[in-house]
Parts: sequence; structure tokens; C-alpha cells
Amino acid sequence: MRSDGEATRARVMAAARKEFAQYGLAGARVDRIAAEARASKERIYAYFGSKSGLFTAVLEMNLQETTDGIPRDALDLPGFVGAMFDHATDYPEHLRMLDWARLEGAQELLPQRPCGRPGPAVEDVARAQTDGIIDPSWDPHDLVTLLFSLASAWAQSPEVLFTGETAASHTSRERRREAAVNAACRLLAPATGS
Repeated sequence: MRSDGEATRARVMAAARKEFAQYGLAGARVDRIAAEARASKERIYAYFGSKSGLFTAVLEMNLQETTDGIPRDALDLPGFVGAMFDHATDYPEHLRMLDWARLEGAQELLPQRPCGRPGPAVEDVARAQTDGIIDPSWDPHDLVTLLFSLASAWAQSPEVLFTGETAASHTSRERRREAAVNAACRLLAPATGS
């Protein structure tokens, strides 16, 4: 059973995630978060120190949820792209908060946890390239970035953003997921000798 403090903290985090995803760090209001969470502003500041501290705590929570739900197997990078696509589609607020941090020049608030990042380790990708499993012509850092971009492309596409389309269309979602996974397969395939 959760203590009252833990329950309050959980409500604050949920309300802050919603507020920050919608308004960013600069536009978010602690009084709205407090009202939504049924908590006092004083309690929020006691827990997190500042609005920026709360923003970072929510980003860390998002990162942990992403890391927990995404496979890290460098030998199944198409599976990584599919799982990341699902996560980006199911939790668009995670990407929106990262976008807000970049737009507001608040990269210093991003969690600095290299071991806790989602996805395959660059070193594992490089090893798979050496073993001939993945196209060795890519820089491993560039390849991981491209795979993240493939996985999140639809969640941030102009078509979806400007039409207000949601993930409600199962057919569109499955088609887009398949396109992202197929693109990853083509990107990763070692070149065949001519």
C-alpha cells in the first residue's frame, strides 16, 4: 500500500507530465499542476525544488518507462524500431517533452543517464557490424540515431500533426509500423557482393 506522500508524488508526476507536454517548461504553471494533482504548491516545491526540477523528474520517469519497454538487442534492430514505434505512438507526451526541452534551450534539464538510455548500445551495434550482421558502412552512432528517427517519424510527421490524426486508425498504424520496420531492415542489410 502506498503512503500518502507516495500517492501525492505520483499524482503530481502525472499532472506535471500532462502540463509539460502541453505547455512546455516555460508555459507550464505549477498552480495548474497542483490543482490537477490535488496537492499544494508548497508540497511540489518540497519534493522537486523548482519547476525545472519537476520537469527533469518527469523526463527521468519518461526515460525509465521507455527504457523498461524497449529491447536493447543489437541483433534485432528491426524489433527495436517496431517497439520504439509503438512506444512513440502510445506515449506521444514523451517526445513532446523532449521537443519542448530542445525548443526552449533547456537541454541541461535532460537526464544525464547514458547507461539508462533506451535502445541498443552503440558498442553492440559496432560488434554486429564487425560480425557482418549489420551493414558496416554506417557509423554506429549515426545508425542508432537514424533508427530512433525511423521509429518516431510518424509520431512527429506533419501529416499527423497538421491533420490532428490520432492513433485511432489501426490500419494506418500497422501500415506505418511495418513501413518503419521494413525501412530499418533495408538500412541494416549488409551490401551483397556484385
